[in-house]
Amino acid sequence: MKKYIVAAALIIGTGAVISTTVQSCTTLATSDMGLSIIKRMLLNGIDKGMGVYANKEAFLQNNMVDKALPKELRDINSMLEKIAPSLVAKERDFIAQAAAYTVNTSKPILQGAVNSLNAQDVTRIIQGTTATQILKEKTSQQLIAAIAPKVDEKLNEYGIVKTINTALSGSNFLGNLLGGNNNTVNAGGLSQLASEQLVNGIFNIIEDYENQNSKALLGPFGK
Repeated sequence: MKKYIVAAALIIGTGAVISTTVQSCTTLATSDMGLSIIKRMLLNGIDKGMGVYANKEAFLQNNMVDKALPKELRDINSMLEKIAPSLVAKERDFIAQAAAYTVNTSKPILQGAVNSLNAQDVTRIIQGTTATQILKEKTSQQLIAAIAPKVDEKLNEYGIVKTINTALSGSNFLGNLLGGNNNTVNAGGLSQLASEQLVNGIFNIIEDYENQNSKALLGPFGK
């Protein structure tokens, strides 16, 4: 890769200015400086996402979270909209409250993964993989496993599963959706779907933050 002069200064979270010298893109990117910039970008994205999750109204209005809704849960909500529209609003509200309940569990997992990033991870980022994708690979399943019990606890506390089953009783919809003769959605199943939404939603927010800031931060590295 050709050497070039980076004629710019990069500002990292604290506001400290770091000037670069003539180096190759890869050498510069995988240096402590490059790694620090990428870590700071991800940590800022995590902070943004956790801010959304901690605020119920912000959570409910965030389209990045809505895009993360699993197909099965979206189908359930579409059916509920036809027979009990108010129940969909209640379900979303309860999931939003569950989201706030999971912040203190998911945030340390994400931060720990960011702090464990190494030069090999940064090389993948410079080659085209998003930093968020690498973070997702490292933490997605761990996050779902960690927050699912908390989501389940909250949804059971609010009785939403029983309410949904009552609303859909007598319908073959759940049997068709879930397979076989299963005409009820169990608490674990709904909690799993909600947990998947929460995890994928946080990555959507982090990736959106990365997309908005990566050019300014990583442009000098050839990203």
